[in-house]
Amino acid sequence: MPALWIAHVTVTDTEAYGKYAALAGPVMAEFGGTFIARGGRYVQLEGADRARNVVATFPSVEAAESCYHSDAYQAAMAYAKDAAVRDLVIVETSQ
Repeated sequence: MPALWIAHVTVTDTEAYGKYAALAGPVMAEFGGTFIARGGRYVQLEGADRARNVVATFPSVEAAESCYHSDAYQAAMAYAKDAAVRDLVIVETSQ
């Protein structure tokens, strides 16, 4: 089943987070990830507001999780760890 990678992000260091994004995108693509929303217009209805919201599709939960745990993605994450406050979840879709 396909899966969604959903991240809610508050960027605290734009330069470092930009380096993360430049590295992370190609890694996600290697695992079949495709962005469907990246920081666009949003309406916060409940919960903590994070100004950047990212949604990507993956072929499966396993593909998304393998991407996250890959050496290449973790190398990209080295730039994001102190450059943002993030919530990230992988959700299997019903289609």
